[in-house]
Amino acid sequence: MSLSVRLSHRFPGFALDIAFDAPRGVTALFGRSGAGKTTVVNAVAGLLRPEAGRVDVDGWELFDIAAGRWLPPHRRRVGYVFQEGRLFPHLTVRQNLAYGRWFAPGRSRDTAETAHVVEMLGIGALLDRRPGALSGGEKSRVAIGRALLARPRLLLMDEPLAALDEERKAEILPYIERLRDETKLPILYVSHALAEVARLATTVVAIEGGCVRRAGPAADVLADPEAVRALGVRAAGSLVTGTLVAQHPDGLTEVALSAGPIFLPRLDAAPGTRVRIRIEAQDVLIARERPRGLSALNVLPARVSAIHRGEGPGVAVQLRAGEDLILARITRRAAETLALEEGTACFGIVESVAVAQGDVGTFSAL
Repeated sequence: MSLSVRLSHRFPGFALDIAFDAPRGVTALFGRSGAGKTTVVNAVAGLLRPEAGRVDVDGWELFDIAAGRWLPPHRRRVGYVFQEGRLFPHLTVRQNLAYGRWFAPGRSRDTAETAHVVEMLGIGALLDRRPGALSGGEKSRVAIGRALLARPRLLLMDEPLAALDEERKAEILPYIERLRDETKLPILYVSHALAEVARLATTVVAIEGGCVRRAGPAADVLADPEAVRALGVRAAGSLVTGTLVAQHPDGLTEVALSAGPIFLPRLDAAPGTRVRIRIEAQDVLIARERPRGLSALNVLPARVSAIHRGEGPGVAVQLRAGEDLILARITRRAAETLALEEGTACFGIVESVAVAQGDVGTFSAL
């Protein structure tokens, strides 16, 4: 599966000029409010007709303005999950799901398919309830289920967690991870929460002022020093992947990264689980020599692969630790004192407690 998007459109005081390609998985459109993320999704859905552009989902052409081709929204086979869920309040969960199935090709009555979606999203106990009796996270899961049962070729999710508190977000994120890993459905996911993007995204498209500033595999984009401004200085951080290898009796979980072990507060997962870990750039220290007498347990041998010096006192340093890229944000003075330059051998240091539970997710290979 692949997704190709080319869009151009002008509004009063704002111009949208977007181009990116992405493989299957979750393609996250990330950027500040007003960057143009929802406009892109609405154009893909057919709710906005752009002045120019073309969108193709694995050979299924949604439109090509130059060629005069335009599929109406109801023929695009696109599922759309809105921030509010938009369930029918007078229908039960079972009936809301049946409504989605009604729009599937051939009006599918496949009960096995419905049972799989219900099990995958953990909504079996909710089938006879109405939306008014559901929590925010439950409503979101039902909305996703209804969209899936329409058998879409592409799933659009526009800030689906924005209205939820942190507890509800933690409840639903594992279900979206499972959706990403168990289906071959491409997902276009809009968010302005970098931690959410790091946990879910296969591909990140950073949008600023209606233009793509950086696009590519999530680990590459998030650890790119040149992308810090588009991602947000304070929220910038990298994404590393590893395998959970041990649960220690002192409450720490050991994860094997390509550069060595890293220890985190206990994760609720079994040994052998593949995990994605977001590490904030501000939580990474750099040392030229392996430190001694330090409380931090996570010391990874690395080499400086890129440095970006901004206009202020901060410097973004990209480290390559094994196969992973780690982003550190330090002061210009520290970078000069350490004499850091591309190729410098060093150590990346991360406090175990600096990584929050919400910054760790699971995944399977796509």
